[in-house]
Amino acid sequence: MTRSANIGIAGAGIGGLALAILLHDRGHKPEIFERFEHPKPVGSGLVIQPVGQSILARLGCLDEVIRHGNKVIRMLGSEASSGRRVLDVHYGEALEHGRFGLSIQRASIFDALFNAALDRGIPIHTSCDISGHDGKAFLFEDSKRTKDFDLLVDASGARSRLSPLKSKQLSYGALWAKLNWVEDAGFDRTLLNQRYNGARNMIGVMNTGMMRTGETESAAFFWSLPSDSYQDWRSAGLSRWRDEAVRLWPETEPFVQQVTDPDQFTMARYTHGTLRRPYEDGIAFIGDAAHRASPQLGQGANMALLDAAALADALDRHAPAQATVAYARARRVHVAIYQAMSWVFTPMYQSNSRVLPVLRNNLLFPLSLIPPAPRVLTSLVCGTMTNPIRYLPQTTPSTRVSQSR
Repeated sequence: MTRSANIGIAGAGIGGLALAILLHDRGHKPEIFERFEHPKPVGSGLVIQPVGQSILARLGCLDEVIRHGNKVIRMLGSEASSGRRVLDVHYGEALEHGRFGLSIQRASIFDALFNAALDRGIPIHTSCDISGHDGKAFLFEDSKRTKDFDLLVDASGARSRLSPLKSKQLSYGALWAKLNWVEDAGFDRTLLNQRYNGARNMIGVMNTGMMRTGETESAAFFWSLPSDSYQDWRSAGLSRWRDEAVRLWPETEPFVQQVTDPDQFTMARYTHGTLRRPYEDGIAFIGDAAHRASPQLGQGANMALLDAAALADALDRHAPAQATVAYARARRVHVAIYQAMSWVFTPMYQSNSRVLPVLRNNLLFPLSLIPPAPRVLTSLVCGTMTNPIRYLPQTTPSTRVSQSR
């Protein structure tokens, strides 16, 4: 049983908050440092897969998140020109075990985690513009520094100033908007609906439940776009975009007409990369600070939650210096597999290629319907293709760590 550790965490996002809660509940002393004056989520809707839900259950937040989210049981995509299915992944047998995708506004899951951290009295320091670290202390832009911690953790996301990760920008990103769900538009709320024009255009509509503060159901609406063409899109005007979107998918018109200002959209530029070693002397990296990929497989938030759980478990069994090594081993295989899958699948749906969509439509999709492919695809989206946290000792972790020093 390890002693109580003081852990400094950069970033009050999903991964940072989850880690702080897990550590607090084990008797450690986490502190969070956030650059915003008022911590807030960044981004639109997301999907929490069964592996991520298992971590939320450990945090005591799952029931609340489910109340504000929407159960997704199928991912369905079709070609705009023909209406032909080219993606159909069902949660299948997982549903029999109570496993499903949970689509939700990022703000809803953030609120649940943020309030859980506040309820535990976890210190959250705001307006902390972290520029680096010196040994086991964070350094701020104004040259001040924190106290020394037993371990630092970088959970500050894709824009981390601490992580050594050099990622590659992907050729495509996407515009994301939070809109009102239109019940009579004919969309099934249990589906993540997508429509493709080859791989050049991808439109998606997903019911994301309702916010804690209101009764209006929300929808995440996304439109793929080359990463370097955002200004061209704005210059062309919304009218042109609306016409194109409705031409490709007429049923989306009730959603498209809700967009009256280009600033309703957030442009997400995707990058891809993985740290070979998600730690350095005195600091560990989790979430997007450790690995980045497109959201094609819907695993981003889940990976951050799994990283947080693996690091917390490692600190429950090892001193901080050894815990970072154990954490890296625990997550290595799962991260490698999902990073590779994302790298392979993304160009099939978002790229300028003319060949890959033909391959997707006429070879890969028909093969995906032949057993055991459906079961493999279900495990892929559930996040269970391989054990997500491997190699840690299989003993039951203590609920409290020793307070002795």
